[in-house]
Amino acid sequence: MTVYIDPPTWPGHGRVWSHLISDVSYDELHAFAATLGAPRRAFERDHYDIPSHRYAAAVAAGAVEVSSREVVRLLHGAGLRRRKHPTG
Repeated sequence: MTVYIDPPTWPGHGRVWSHLISDVSYDELHAFAATLGAPRRAFERDHYDIPSHRYAAAVAAGAVEVSSREVVRLLHGAGLRRRKHPTG
């Protein structure tokens, strides 16, 4: 099982967030997020939003640190990217 997390640089709701993704399946991602205690409501289209104070715990649990650009590349490569607004 490999999941990935980008640095906590995304502001929202008075916090800073990371994106937690899988390059295998959403089932793998949901299972990993559950081990972190992340609520299902933190899942947005193709990733979990993880607050900065939980970043170290995600890495300690096995999430691989990657750049935000790499998160997008991995999702596209796995066919798991779900855009907010479909184009075309």
